[in-house]
Amino acid sequence: MKYKASTPDEYIAQLPTEDKKVIEKLRGIILQNLPAGFQEQLSYGMLGYVVPHSLYPAGYHVKPELPLPFINLASQKNFIALYHSGIYADNTLLNWFTNEFPNHCKLKLDMGKSCIRFKSMDDIPYELIAELCTKMTPQEWINLYEKNIKK
Repeated sequence: MKYKASTPDEYIAQLPTEDKKVIEKLRGIILQNLPAGFQEQLSYGMLGYVVPHSLYPAGYHVKPELPLPFINLASQKNFIALYHSGIYADNTLLNWFTNEFPNHCKLKLDMGKSCIRFKSMDDIPYELIAELCTKMTPQEWINLYEKNIKK
């Protein structure tokens, strides 16, 4: 769903109550667990956690004027979406996450290349998301991005 906002707080204020509670909790977990250097902003109409130009002046190869995206968090029509670019670029991290997921959730993992979809607000693996956020520093993400994605 599209929300018109210019700050993360404005984005969250527009969400339906149930989604707002989950997004606020996930936002807190992300901010608390991401290594230093990532920056929160609005990206693509959702909450974004990026490597700022001050750390990676080249920016995102598709649009260099944008900082390098890492994680996005969104309230969609029928689910909460967590986009994690590190999972997309690093098979070791992807395998770790997919192996750990059943230990934290009753429901089957619903995932695309980088998108993890949570359709049940009562079965979100907050502890697993917290641990996932700690797995990659901005510099490790830059190195992996340049090696595996940026061409």
